[in-house]
Amino acid sequence: MKNRNPLSRRNFIKTSAAATAGLTFALSAKSYGRILGANDRLNVAVVGMHGRGKALLRGIATVANSQVSYLCDVDSRVLEEAAGLAEKATGSRPKLEKDIRKILDDKEVDAIMIAAPDHWHAPMSLMALKAGKHVYVEKPCGHNPREGEMLVEAQLKYGRVVQMGNQQRSAPTSMEAVQMIRDGAIGTPYLGKAWYANTRGSIGIGKMAAIPEWLDFELWQGPAPRREYQDNLVHYNWHWFWHWGTGEICNNGTHEIDICRWALGVDYPNRVKSTGGRYHYRDDDWEFYDTQMAHFEFEGGKTIIWEGLSCNGLKYFDRGRGAIIQGTEGSILLDRNGYIHYDKGGKVIKEVKENRRSATTNTVGAGALDTYHIQNFADAIRAGAQQYSPIDEGHKSVLLCHLGNIAQKLGTELVTDTKTGRVMNHKQAKALWGREYEPGWEMVV
Repeated sequence: MKNRNPLSRRNFIKTSAAATAGLTFALSAKSYGRILGANDRLNVAVVGMHGRGKALLRGIATVANSQVSYLCDVDSRVLEEAAGLAEKATGSRPKLEKDIRKILDDKEVDAIMIAAPDHWHAPMSLMALKAGKHVYVEKPCGHNPREGEMLVEAQLKYGRVVQMGNQQRSAPTSMEAVQMIRDGAIGTPYLGKAWYANTRGSIGIGKMAAIPEWLDFELWQGPAPRREYQDNLVHYNWHWFWHWGTGEICNNGTHEIDICRWALGVDYPNRVKSTGGRYHYRDDDWEFYDTQMAHFEFEGGKTIIWEGLSCNGLKYFDRGRGAIIQGTEGSILLDRNGYIHYDKGGKVIKEVKENRRSATTNTVGAGALDTYHIQNFADAIRAGAQQYSPIDEGHKSVLLCHLGNIAQKLGTELVTDTKTGRVMNHKQAKALWGREYEPGWEMVV
């Protein structure tokens, strides 16, 4: 049964901000040193036009008085295709560029939207902030924990809007469900269970090969130390290599882990452990885990568990992904397309669906939530609106995912500082906190 709550997203944020830890973040006046007037055109560049970049392009095209000034990608083939999409969506053809640095030199560009590979997310965001641009960056906000910390520092230093692409934070039904939890609908919430299940195939064994003429591999590598080109890396399989990617927990787990953290009202954990491994296609090049059970404990007796199954698509509650918040008097199941409220015995009390559906387990994940989230980003730039996912909140959720990977890689339980999330009991974790950069591409806030 549908039961739409008339509480708007903006009113929800306003009325609950004061009482909700970790729900919203009020940016200082300094943060909006470059606010546009409500009627000023917002000039945007979209970077990374495979997969999510197309969703970002469609999303920004719905924002009134905005213009896609540039499209950027190191693949010359996709640029032409994306230019056609942009022209159809916006009525004008953007400039095409493969080097982000040239776009950042253009003072007319107000904001950068980033859907490049993970190893580019934080370096590109930092470059954009230094150039005076606002930033919308896809999750994860960093290739490693230190990069997320640096983006939080940089946002404070340069005073621009930085929003992460955990778009379910902008879902009206998720906002409504979290408010219900705050109001005691399920008693005292204590457990968040998140999951992701898919049937990914083998990525094979890559062979060293000549760099395709359509790819600028030097720019594709950018800040990462140089490696030889291999034929099973570009454009998606980089996710499964430690050098470039962050594994399934950062790739997809970030979303539902974020929802659990938001709903439970927790920030940094005190203990983290993770188990699993690579059980499918064990002879291919995949370096991360296709099966992962990450467990995060917080002060106050609250826990988040994430179950990631990259290669076994058995659904949970008939969903390939989602989150359940359990409390002393009931539970609430949330996904991108609505929520279900259960009593303590599992009986459905209420089910509410989003008016428009969003994709769940494909590689683009496009839908109405992109539109809501990008509109919020634009409202924050133009009018100082409360952000639904400011970078300090995004970083906390991504850090949980990194901690899950670190705990599993080291094969030990991590004890963490509840004020910073930093590991306190394992010296080797320090080596995994950041990374080396290609000379000339170092990150400095």
